[in-house]
Formats: sequence, C-alpha cells, structure tokens
Amino acid sequence: MNTYTVTETAVINAPVERVWEVISRTDRYAEWVAGAIEVTEHHGVAALGKTYAERNRTVGPLRTNSVWTVKEIDPLRRRVDTGTGFAPLQQVTSIFELRPTVGRDGGAEATEMTYQVEYAIGLGPIGILINGFQEPGMRAGMRTSMANLDRLIRSEDSSLAR
Repeated sequence: MNTYTVTETAVINAPVERVWEVISRTDRYAEWVAGAIEVTEHHGVAALGKTYAERNRTVGPLRTNSVWTVKEIDPLRRRVDTGTGFAPLQQVTSIFELRPTVGRDGGAEATEMTYQVEYAIGLGPIGILINGFQEPGMRAGMRTSMANLDRLIRSEDSSLAR
C-alpha cells in the first residue's frame, strides 16, 4: 500500500480565533469545503471522539458519503480528523493547522492555515496511477476551500472585509 501526503497553505485574513471558530463548526463545512455538498450529520462544534457525516463530490459526476471522526484537538492550533468513504483512498486523515501571522496588507492580524490530507491507496501500480490523476484535483480543492473560508469569514465580519 502506498501512502501519500498532500499539503497546501494559505493566509486567511482574519485572526486565528475567528478562523478556529469557523473550522470547528462541523455543521458549516458545506459552506466552505470545496468537496462537501452537504453535511448530513453533525455535532456542531468539533469535539474529541465525535463524528460527522457529509455527502461529497469525488471525481467528475461521482459522489460519495463520508464519515469523519475528530481524533485530535489543540485549540487555536491544530485539529486532526480521520475519514472513511473515499475508496480507493484509505486511512484518510485531514489536518488543519493554524498560525498567527500578518495580513497581506502588512497590518491586520491574519492566520496562516495549513491544510494537509494523508491517505493510502492499495492496488499496487494502479494505485500510483490513480493518485497521479486525483492529487492535482485534491490540491485545487484544498486551495479553493481555504479561499472560500477567507471569503466566508470576511463576508460575516465587515471589519475584516478588504
């Protein structure tokens, strides 16, 4: 089984506390996560050991149902969730890491967000080929998700709008 790690980083023009508030709300994922069509089951604010479920876009017209479990919470810094339902991807882990930084304009407080997904694909050489097709789309989705998150937060707080 081959394992992979895909990482993207972006600056969200909002303080860490505000970014953490939004990414901790599992019921809001369809508002900003590019692959989430809807959250079908949730517990509101992410809590250790709790699960939430989504209906997701995968490749092209394909859809899947996923279930995520919150595995680690380090408030305002890091959250780790594991997910199922993404065949042929297995052992899927999603990691959000936040770090305070300076905004693009050099003044206001902002947040550097790192979004990382770790996973495995079996199927030998076919799995390597599958990953070659799916990884660019995953990267694009992660970048879109963080841009969506930035827009969502700014739309809800006029003091952050730029």
